[in-house]
Amino acid sequence: MFDFQDLFQWDRFITPTIIKTFYWLVIGLIVLFGISGIFAGLGAMAISPFGGFIQLLASITSVVVGVVFTRIAAEFVLIVFRINEHLGAIRDQGQGH
Repeated sequence: MFDFQDLFQWDRFITPTIIKTFYWLVIGLIVLFGISGIFAGLGAMAISPFGGFIQLLASITSVVVGVVFTRIAAEFVLIVFRINEHLGAIRDQGQGH
């Protein structure tokens, strides 16, 4: 788990432990903006039904796409750190012989 002393030492990366927190924060923001867009689309339907409907669909689509791309970005960051760990293990294994 994350320890406060890890902030001052460079033996261990802290990003893999906090990336999940950032992921959920971004998901929360995406959902909030999506809800805002949905209400704006519903409000715009009073003025222009077709335009409001398009805005409503765009908001829902944006939430889905945003969640997927956020997950992809978080996994990419974790993969980079996992590759680093595996390369370190390979290096250590090679030095033993």
